[in-house]
Amino acid sequence: MKIVIGSDHRGVEIKRRVVDMLHSLGHDVLDVGSDGAESVDYPDYAFEVATRVGKREYERGLLICGTGIGMCIAANKVHGVRAAACQDVLTAETSRRHNDANVLCLSADLLGEDQMTQMIRIWLDTPFEGGRHLRRVEKIAKIEAEQCGK
Repeated sequence: MKIVIGSDHRGVEIKRRVVDMLHSLGHDVLDVGSDGAESVDYPDYAFEVATRVGKREYERGLLICGTGIGMCIAANKVHGVRAAACQDVLTAETSRRHNDANVLCLSADLLGEDQMTQMIRIWLDTPFEGGRHLRRVEKIAKIEAEQCGK
């Protein structure tokens, strides 16, 4: 799977380990930064990842910041993106199964590496159920198109 990943300064260290894990699973991964401990603005990285997912250059996106919330808010401003800030395996799985989330936003401050990698693996492996959930996702897409003029 083609995956694009980004983080702010608070997520750099765990992001590096996540990238290694994704490569070991055979995924094609693009890391768009940040790469250091210097403070950066999370919207820059959220938009970089979300834009590539929204344009369907990449199938999925991963974003890591202090809480995952800021990245999620920023990513959801991009047409075609359904970003979810998840805190555990259940929310990660449900974001795929029910919401067809294509960007997963994670907390570097609140999640340990083992929990984060488990969440990512399940999120990547979980299919969208469709059915009644498809109708709901289509309603969101319609609102997005009307509001964003696309």
